Amino acid sequence: MRLTISHITEYRYDQPAQFSLQRLRLTPLTGVGQTVLDWKLSVEGASPEVEYDDQFGNRITLVSLDGQQDATRIVASGEVETQDLNGVLGQHTAFSPLWLFLRDSPRTRAGKLTKDLLRGISGDNDLGKMHALMAAIHETVEYKPGTSDTETTAEQALERKSGVCQDHAHVFIAGARALRIPARYVSGYLMMDGKNEQAATHAWAEAHIPGLGWVGFDPANDVCPDARYVRIATGLCYRDAAPVSGMRIGTPGETLMVKVTVASQEQTQSQSQ
Repeated sequence: MRLTISHITEYRYDQPAQFSLQRLRLTPLTGVGQTVLDWKLSVEGASPEVEYDDQFGNRITLVSLDGQQDATRIVASGEVETQDLNGVLGQHTAFSPLWLFLRDSPRTRAGKLTKDLLRGISGDNDLGKMHALMAAIHETVEYKPGTSDTETTAEQALERKSGVCQDHAHVFIAGARALRIPARYVSGYLMMDGKNEQAATHAWAEAHIPGLGWVGFDPANDVCPDARYVRIATGLCYRDAAPVSGMRIGTPGETLMVKVTVASQEQTQSQSQ
């Protein structure tokens, strides 16, 4: 499947910003299941400093703002050809060792509620257990925007029984690691059925299964990623894979606008006719 993607992020500051430094994780890479045919990343109101690959293999673009700016506009767009591999990506190849993905982060630390959830998980092998975990999270944590934020932990999402895709991913990662199965967070894009325009990127998780390697699980939709998904970045949790992160000085407040469009080539052609 050939997907056309447009991702616009715009920050408008209450007062002119004096300085900011931002890491952009907005460049998908060619790899198992996806081939980047064309991709552009442009920034207005900030200057590119350096581009590099981090310890997780994510492509990072570092940009800085130095001076008086009222807004920063970031546009990532391009075409990616994808395959449906039933979520199976194969063996671990990144710089970070596999055991690192057993380590807790503040957002993915398993507590009482995670352990309670795991008591109902069964399966003949690790793959079966991960499918059961995905289904249990989908059933337990309702997709409900506005009930969480980027600092929400897996335990808090389970307590509230609601959240968004990043919360589903964090709960899955917490559960997998509690079962001693390496797991990581994934940020990317999803072509939704009957809806091209979206208000945010998507997030899911991957677990490392003996004999298969990394396998994707999307508890928010209770499916393994298929040709509708494009991977951008991975890490221990949201912090390592956030599309935009960084720091700023001299700005008391900001307004954020995000617009994401993901469509197949067939949809794009039919809309232009």
